[in-house]
Amino acid sequence: MKVIIVGAGSVGSSIARELLAHGHEVLLIDEKPEVVGRSGLLGARWLFGDACELTTLKEAGLDTVDVVVSATGDDKVNLVVSLLAKSEFGVGRTVGRVNNPKNDWMFDDAWGVDVAVNTPRLMTALVEEAVEVGDLVRLMTLQTGAVSMVEFTVPHDSGLIGTMLGQVEWPDDSTVVAILRDDTPITPSADDVIESGDELFFITTIAAEDELRSVLRPGGTDAAVDAGPGGGGTPAN
Repeated sequence: MKVIIVGAGSVGSSIARELLAHGHEVLLIDEKPEVVGRSGLLGARWLFGDACELTTLKEAGLDTVDVVVSATGDDKVNLVVSLLAKSEFGVGRTVGRVNNPKNDWMFDDAWGVDVAVNTPRLMTALVEEAVEVGDLVRLMTLQTGAVSMVEFTVPHDSGLIGTMLGQVEWPDDSTVVAILRDDTPITPSADDVIESGDELFFITTIAAEDELRSVLRPGGTDAAVDAGPGGGGTPAN
């Protein structure tokens, strides 16, 4: 896979290092040549220039890459790069780094962003995940800004414990995509029984988050469980 990363700071360099380790082809764009020495990256290609300029992006060959990652510390740059990548070069997938949570609402398909990675929000979510078992935690906003990935850690007193996933009436716009149990990832099926401490991961519309939260919260699950063979939504297989 060919990937272009705009911004070779600590975030961009870390992403590049992981991608290179997995055998992907990586080109980094940055305005400062001195970042090469600081990055410690081996095997990456480099281009120095302003990524907000079409000439720089043409030289980088954006029309030949699979993914563009805008990872600078400037939200304006990340938005402009994502928009140009989509509108001018037809890049299949764009990932934009959100530095200021107040700008999160702009990182959607209107600006050419397929996936917005809000680092402060993600860090907050990870903190909340550690201390707020039993609450729904949004981890990431996807595509148009109308869809998110959320996580729920099943508390010991949850009414869901002992219930099969297929018996729970999940909201129409919410799908269980993974279970993490004892540090082991599980691909969910309708027959999987929910246990205390399970981490359930969902892809859901943001509009359906409140409904999903009501199904998951303690005391709010009894009415959402259908003991019949056809009850509940079906998780992804």
